[in-house]
Amino acid sequence: MTSIQGKKLIIFDLDGTLTPPKQDMEPVTAELLTNLIKNIQVAVISGGNYLRFQNQFLKSLPQGVDGLSNLYLLPTSGTRLLVWQNDWVEKYKEELSEQERKEVKDALTLSIDQSGLEKPTETFGQIIEDRGSQITFSALGQEAPLELKVKWDPTHEKRQKIIDILRPKLPKFDIRIGGTTSIDITRRGMNKAYGIHKLEQYLKISLSDMLFVGDALFYGGNDYPVKATGIDCIEVKGPEETDQLIKSWFA
Repeated sequence: MTSIQGKKLIIFDLDGTLTPPKQDMEPVTAELLTNLIKNIQVAVISGGNYLRFQNQFLKSLPQGVDGLSNLYLLPTSGTRLLVWQNDWVEKYKEELSEQERKEVKDALTLSIDQSGLEKPTETFGQIIEDRGSQITFSALGQEAPLELKVKWDPTHEKRQKIIDILRPKLPKFDIRIGGTTSIDITRRGMNKAYGIHKLEQYLKISLSDMLFVGDALFYGGNDYPVKATGIDCIEVKGPEETDQLIKSWFA
């Protein structure tokens, strides 16, 4: 489907949907999205933390943009919600305990070693990042160049191998493929479906009035849990397809 007739809320993934992975939103996408939020409520949900939203997404919006009260931010796979009230105000945050964080990091480190995958000769930034409500593994580091990241695991086989070893060690957690080199880990049930249900409650909008757009709706992808909500979904292959989609709505 390409029409948003009758919809009250459009939800976008960030990396690979509105922006290239870990890169700023392009001006054309920013302009299209700015026009969209003037006319309909929009949410952005991502495995990235709030700082990533600020640097990758918010700073790309035009200065003094109208309609920010129509925009909702859900970082770390929907485990947080921020709304605009003259500034970005946090409405909830599902923080992991210190014990949970240690359990996840230890199991992740062990599973990476047990996978037998060749370790990269060079890394860029943190490999295992603690995002408070989510632990994220990035094989080449959080700041790795995109041209290296896209070559590392294009078929998801490497990360799936780690996940298969990791899952029995962490039965109380959700483990998903995210981005180009990442694995996202949250408390069981704390995923993008959870974030959408929280939006449903906060905005009092029914699921049938929502539409989700993302690039990782495949099984095991970090957008895949959205399907369980039953809302309409559109899969895109990148920001260029998202741009065309938004243009078709205005047409």
